[in-house]
Amino acid sequence: MSWDPELYHKFQAERFAPFEDLLNLVVAGEGLRVIDLGCGTGELTCMLADRLPGSDVLGIDSSPEMLEQAKAKERPGLRFELRAIEDITDEWDLVFSNAAIQWVEKHIQLIPRLFSAVCPGGQLAVQLPSNHNHESQILIHEIAKEAPFETALKGWSRKSPILSINVYAELLYECGGMNINVFEKVFPHVLRDTDAVADWLSGTMLRPYFERLPGKLREQFMDRYRKRLREIYPSDPVFYPFKRIFFSAIKTNLQG
Repeated sequence: MSWDPELYHKFQAERFAPFEDLLNLVVAGEGLRVIDLGCGTGELTCMLADRLPGSDVLGIDSSPEMLEQAKAKERPGLRFELRAIEDITDEWDLVFSNAAIQWVEKHIQLIPRLFSAVCPGGQLAVQLPSNHNHESQILIHEIAKEAPFETALKGWSRKSPILSINVYAELLYECGGMNINVFEKVFPHVLRDTDAVADWLSGTMLRPYFERLPGKLREQFMDRYRKRLREIYPSDPVFYPFKRIFFSAIKTNLQG
């Protein structure tokens, strides 16, 4: 799936805010082997490296467009590679991911896979959006089922792979995780109007729909989406609560 870095960064402050909460879950150290899954354009990976002095930090992403900007930020101890999250290899002191694994399917299998890449005594720390049941996103599924979009999409509609916080906690426990911390937090964003809501989602959830629709239908889809949003939010600004899931766990140090 292609990404537009400029569109994604339009709401940079709102998207970066959860990073600090995730970083607060990390057990800081020096000289760690760290991998950032879904590093995007690399700004937050740089901040992660700054907080872990002397560490070897690798950011991976499957988007060439994003990595083109990330590569310019490389420095000693910080590098970036084109690689899919599910293709993670080796063992790491910290497996870190901020707002990325929601694009990977089958979390029941994915979480044990990610935890297996944590070395003994190391940590898995993840943040992912959990706003898939918000009316702004449900509306996208509804429009996708309407003519002429349903025919063009061949009935396709993206189903969220996101699990409940209880299931993530259970998966970490079954993997042998210690010091498990799992919670959901609402970020109370206030956006100027419904067009801002549409712009937000056009940089994320709407991307796979746009890739499957021809140009004219993309414009029609967005026009219908903006119109329906105005029916839901008739006045400005728009209060846009956004839920996110955080989880972390330590792998038992078998030698300790």
